Amino acid sequence: MSTPWHVLGAGSLGTLWATRLARAGKPVRLIVRDPQRLAAYQAAGGLTLVEHGQAQRFNIPGETAESGEPISRLLVACKAYDAEQAVARLAPRLAPGAELILLQNGLGSQDAVAAQVPQARCICASSTEGAFREGDWRVVFAGHGYTWLGDSGHPVAPIWLDDLVDAGIPHEWSTDILTRLWRKLALNCAINPLTVLHDCRNGGLQDHHCEVATLCGELTELLERCGQPAAAQDLAQEVERVIHATAANYSSMYQDVAHQRRTEISYLLGYACKVAARHQLNLPHLNQLQQRLIAHLHSLGLPSD
Repeated sequence: MSTPWHVLGAGSLGTLWATRLARAGKPVRLIVRDPQRLAAYQAAGGLTLVEHGQAQRFNIPGETAESGEPISRLLVACKAYDAEQAVARLAPRLAPGAELILLQNGLGSQDAVAAQVPQARCICASSTEGAFREGDWRVVFAGHGYTWLGDSGHPVAPIWLDDLVDAGIPHEWSTDILTRLWRKLALNCAINPLTVLHDCRNGGLQDHHCEVATLCGELTELLERCGQPAAAQDLAQEVERVIHATAANYSSMYQDVAHQRRTEISYLLGYACKVAARHQLNLPHLNQLQQRLIAHLHSLGLPSD
């Protein structure tokens, strides 16, 4: 019997991974927040994946954090601001040598999670796959992408990558995962906040070229100061490419605000500004962007942490 995949978080990426692993015949367990959510999940009869217009439901067993079964492999697919506390609840269930795959946006939450479970191996992931929830327990696979995984403290790839091959999850083991995470952080900082403030799809930022270019200049400076020159390379061109390629899409931060949900600002723009301050780097446009976004969130009654 192969090692079960415990999936923490029934958002779009967690559901996307869980259903594809189950479809490939891998044992999967979905961990939900509380007994009420578990009852709702069981009533729904499992997770549904919609791909190419076809819906398929998978009756994946559900459980709460308090279930007794030891966890050897945990996919942490909740939001960055929930990850540390959620993993702390599960820490007593982690088997010796447990492995955690961290799918969080931005930076900061990965270190916080690793500090909670020093006995486990934490593997960071950076994904460009597109998916959105069409309701509770139902996800639409919107865009084929790629997932990079890596562990900067332990570069040897784990054997369970074979499960991802079987599940049709395109991926690559990266020996420089931090570069990938910093690059994605910079892309998100250059695009997501502006889509919220200008109330537009990604493509709408083509009308704000100068603002985007100025931010890219400051983010490039930050990456170079942080010892991430590879992440900084041709950043402005990459941001323009992403804006064009995803012109019809709404950014994840835009969607969070539109649905009156807490954003991951602290792990994106907040993290970048905090690191800049630590390096005594003056990035006026980035700091101003953070203040504008915080004021906007407050005006909508949304938290800014």
